[in-house]
Amino acid sequence: MRASYKKLWKLLIDRDMKKTDLAELANVSVATLTKLSKCENVNVDILVRICSALECEMGDIMELVGNDIEEQAGKGR
Repeated sequence: MRASYKKLWKLLIDRDMKKTDLAELANVSVATLTKLSKCENVNVDILVRICSALECEMGDIMELVGNDIEEQAGKGR
């Protein structure tokens, strides 16, 4: 399984915010937001800061999705 942050990007669109606005509001680097956009690992503290800044829950900005390779391997069993 991996984390997907599509919900975060949709939330920013709904709130008419840019990634740079979020970076400033949540005190995170633009490089960290780039990691999120690539679904790379980030520290949970970063996610907590984002949730605090946006006044939302973790489930509002991310979800766990299946890993395509693992899913395909499981189908062959």
